[in-house]
Amino acid sequence: MELKDLKVEEFTTPNPLQVTVGTNLEQAWKTMFEHKIRHILIHKENDVVGIVSSRDLTTFSQATNFNDMKVEDIMSKDIYTVSPETPLFEVALKMSEEKIGSAVIYDPEEKALGIFTATDALNALVEVLRGDLDKEEE
Repeated sequence: MELKDLKVEEFTTPNPLQVTVGTNLEQAWKTMFEHKIRHILIHKENDVVGIVSSRDLTTFSQATNFNDMKVEDIMSKDIYTVSPETPLFEVALKMSEEKIGSAVIYDPEEKALGIFTATDALNALVEVLRGDLDKEEE
């Protein structure tokens, strides 16, 4: 397989964690910490309506009303979504150019299948380079 043929789904973290819009920030932070993740999807009635990053939580962590705030108060509603078949290069390029921290992978039925983060992009780069290096040694 050629590099240009790689699809984003090959490097996606499946089954992204989700919390409801009513989840308070402290609980979201604990969930992210426990699962060692930096992005969590926010859903309402089975639809993903936003995303919160650990950076978002850090920004609001010093607010006096932090424990009273809900994820819907700080979530990003502008979610970058792609299909599983989207070329890896296209997704990584857009994330790089527009400084987007993650892409949500949707299936045709509009269900979140996974999340592709900057860390996933680095893992893909390592895998691709490791594969290229192995070929050069042969």
